[in-house]
Amino acid sequence: MTFARYVALGDSFTEGVGDDDPSLPNGVRGWADRFAAALDRAQGGGLSYANLAIRGRKLGPIAAEQIDPALALQPDLVTIYAGANDIMRPKVDLDWLLGEYDRVIGRLAASGAHVVMFTPADPGGSRIYALVRARFDRYCNAVREIAARHGATLVDYWQITDYRDPRLWDTDRMHMSPAGHQRMAIAVLDALGVQHDLEPLVLADATPLSVLDRVKAQVQWAVEYLGPWIKRRVTGRSSGDGLDPRYRELTPLGGSAA
Repeated sequence: MTFARYVALGDSFTEGVGDDDPSLPNGVRGWADRFAAALDRAQGGGLSYANLAIRGRKLGPIAAEQIDPALALQPDLVTIYAGANDIMRPKVDLDWLLGEYDRVIGRLAASGAHVVMFTPADPGGSRIYALVRARFDRYCNAVREIAARHGATLVDYWQITDYRDPRLWDTDRMHMSPAGHQRMAIAVLDALGVQHDLEPLVLADATPLSVLDRVKAQVQWAVEYLGPWIKRRVTGRSSGDGLDPRYRELTPLGGSAA
């Protein structure tokens, strides 16, 4: 398959949070930029790219704010990741969530665009996510069914064991690091069967920490990231408030890096 118009949809995962680049819109790069540039090179040019994803968005706002603008761009390739922010809330109606996601994917597929979906990452044994892992597991299985029903390509993030390496995660432990975003771009290219030139980023050697250092790191993480995240949940605010999509219109890549 070759593509001319690629539109990326979703939340922080697709916006690129964790892959900082102050020179780019919203200060991030991300796997979608990396994927688009590699796909353009693999095809010998001709690809245009838009990214409507905004951090913090739940499925409802993604459906309300991103789907119609995406379809107006007449994409032949759409990637979408949604639902994780809903699942992380204290209460979530999974039946509604999955029904809405099925409806959204149906609209995208009916447009003629090829759709790429993702299962969420497996939070594993993390105590932070222990209470919601069962939700993620159920959601994961349903996403696989939705993808099969609509003929979408599935990137099974849940099964990519590389992400058990903490070096693929940002210091906030919620978003992928640059190496994690690079790995995801490779996963999407591979899922689509694209012959590409991307390689995993070289990882720095992990530094062993003493028990005291681990405790200090845990406290620092709670103060810098967990506390503000909880405050936003309590106050109804979002990390994406006031942000615009990084690339609202289709942007020709011209065979070069995004």
